[in-house]
Amino acid sequence: MKNKVLVFLGLCLAFSSLRAQVEGGRYVYEFLDFSPSARATALGGRLPSVRDKDLSLAFLNPAALNKENHNSISLQQNAHISGITHGTVAYAYHIAPKKLSLMGSLEHVSYGEFEGYDEIGQATGSFSASEMALGVGASYQATDKLSFGVHLKGIFSRYEAYSSRGWSSNLGMIYQDSSKRFSMGLVLKNIGQQLKKYHAEQADYALPFDMQFGISQQLKYLPLRISIVAHHLDRWDIRYDDPALVQENSLLGTEETENNDFGEGVDNFFRHLNFNLEFLLGPSLRLRLGYDHWRQREMSIQNLRSLAGFSAGIGFKLYKFQFDYGLANYHLAGTVHHFGISTRLQDF
Repeated sequence: MKNKVLVFLGLCLAFSSLRAQVEGGRYVYEFLDFSPSARATALGGRLPSVRDKDLSLAFLNPAALNKENHNSISLQQNAHISGITHGTVAYAYHIAPKKLSLMGSLEHVSYGEFEGYDEIGQATGSFSASEMALGVGASYQATDKLSFGVHLKGIFSRYEAYSSRGWSSNLGMIYQDSSKRFSMGLVLKNIGQQLKKYHAEQADYALPFDMQFGISQQLKYLPLRISIVAHHLDRWDIRYDDPALVQENSLLGTEETENNDFGEGVDNFFRHLNFNLEFLLGPSLRLRLGYDHWRQREMSIQNLRSLAGFSAGIGFKLYKFQFDYGLANYHLAGTVHHFGISTRLQDF
């Protein structure tokens, strides 16, 4: 098992080195970082360490695909901020003798209608913008506790008359010890590149690569699972360069940056972490809470209280369907509402 893990980590490092350097923090196909399901939204948007009957978890870590997802279908719809709509569809099939689980997926985002104008302000009519990713995924159950997965996607993007194509992949592994109610997962998300640019003069932008590691522990005497997820492990400083921190020295007429190395280091450390709780109330009811410190720090307004970074949701089973709802606070100006429904076709 150790050899398999070492080979997987070697492949992860090799693939991650293919991504281009990013100038000014700009990316293409940033919709790949949208939360793929209502459950994920309620738990803060990241959960690479859990593997159960929920097929939508395979978007977060392809190693989460398993035999319990056999002949399952998942439909998720996200009412995002500013009229943006985002949704995912997935179907899974398990091949028992090969310990192999397969998945087909579709992810789509629409940014709505826009009014176009030329360089002198003349109206050119309305136009739309949308992006889509078609994918196939596979997970291999190497041992009773260890699984590996990959999710490959073809990306198609169109803004007005400009179009682009690219590819992306997620690589993941999950270790799950059911007897101890413990699991951990590692995933490298959005490894890939843009194959066709929007126009010839466009600069080379990278995909929003993210290396995540998570641990989950279900308590022995309480129906509660606690998860901690570390994200963007490929770089240390993920803070926004806030110009508000630059103050003018009226005496010398110079600009100085507020500096607190210890405080900034602690704040940056916690920006890498997501915390979430999932209450497992019986076989069919789930209550969920999440907190993303990065979102809270980036999206809060100074001197105004907000719930930015906090998320919550509920999941319940009715008849043969699993229903999920997630709510995430991004900013005082907007909140995300996410709905999901899934079922196993063989139950019918």
